[in-house]
Amino acid sequence: MAPTMEQLRFLTDDQVRRLQAEFGTPLFVYDQASLERQAAIALGFPAPFGLTVRYAMKACPSAAVLRVLTGSGLHIDASSGWEVRRALAAGVPAERILLTAQQIPEDLADLVGLGTRFNACSLGQLAAFGQACPGHEVSVRLNPGLGSGHSNRTNVGGPSASFGIWHSNLERVIDTARDHRLRITQLHTHIGSGSDPEVWQRCAGLTLNLLRHLPDVTTVNLGGGYKVGRMSTEVSTDLQRAGEPIAAELRKFAQVDGRQLHLEIEPGTFFVANAGAIVAGVIDIVDTGKEGHTFIKTDTGMTEILRPSLYGAQHPIVVVPKEPGDRSTAEYLVVGHCCESGDVLTPEPGNPEGLLARTLTQVRIGDALVVDGAGAYCAAMASKNYNSFPEAPEVLLSKDGAFHLVRRRQTLEQVLQNEAIPEFLR
Repeated sequence: MAPTMEQLRFLTDDQVRRLQAEFGTPLFVYDQASLERQAAIALGFPAPFGLTVRYAMKACPSAAVLRVLTGSGLHIDASSGWEVRRALAAGVPAERILLTAQQIPEDLADLVGLGTRFNACSLGQLAAFGQACPGHEVSVRLNPGLGSGHSNRTNVGGPSASFGIWHSNLERVIDTARDHRLRITQLHTHIGSGSDPEVWQRCAGLTLNLLRHLPDVTTVNLGGGYKVGRMSTEVSTDLQRAGEPIAAELRKFAQVDGRQLHLEIEPGTFFVANAGAIVAGVIDIVDTGKEGHTFIKTDTGMTEILRPSLYGAQHPIVVVPKEPGDRSTAEYLVVGHCCESGDVLTPEPGNPEGLLARTLTQVRIGDALVVDGAGAYCAAMASKNYNSFPEAPEVLLSKDGAFHLVRRRQTLEQVLQNEAIPEFLR
């Protein structure tokens, strides 16, 4: 059965037509009001002894988005040294950045010297940090043995995840820190993308149990991964409901241990998922006969949004007719512009190999098509330049209703600028 007809989340039909005419398609558009609203909700997360909320910038590293969220009081979680440098370039103070990376940057000592904090995710990383920055404070990421997520690809805890130091290696963590005179002042755990408060409470309990062996820890970071419902039928995590049992665990720990732990959380999707959309154009309509399907072909796809092809992720899709007026509805499959059979925007939920038609406003070539819920892991995680399509522009919708270009459309010259033809081929 085709999913329910979706409505635009923060744009109006007239605004979509304006964007299509002024900037061309495809393009990303982000909503300042939505970003600030989500930041305010997260900053109200229950934390009896203080709270720092970090934005996991890998979700959407646009400088304009970073400015809006850090201006709202958020700090930054960076997943590479390059992200640290990108945040610094956007004006984020180094002391508000925590680096949690799979790969240690070559300039780690320089970044720490600027004030960036480091979160060691393996015994090797901890030793390397100790060699580069002996005597420093450090955060350590432990895998508590518990994971959560809507698929194995979004589960970053438990025995199937490579993220963090396995909890039974805690003595080796302590020995390594002692060898390099490091003070472990923060403990970090992250179990993945889920929405069950009981799982988060269990994770908090496991994390706090580990702290009994780490007397210098004053801050505990429980990661992010709070589920956001993009489709109207999906449920989002209630941060108050998720946070209350965690706050209870922190109070209980304070009574037993005497330490009042500062709490950090670091959502990414929560802030930006529904604050972003892709405005695309309908470029063709084809069918495969009475027993087949009718396809809408768009000028976006894997080059801007990979999640449907990767996870079978569901995104609201809304047709905005070029000319206002009533139209009937029909069932369509929506596909992208890449010469790739997997470039499908309407897969079955959780099954990128399957297809599921959508009931949409009847389309004509030239209409706009909006893919909503496209703020997180879309512009940041796409098959950029596949088929040599240039990177799409980004636009910020400010609270006064104005549109601001915050990233220009890439040119072919920019796509090619780092290529070099060796002398023997000339």
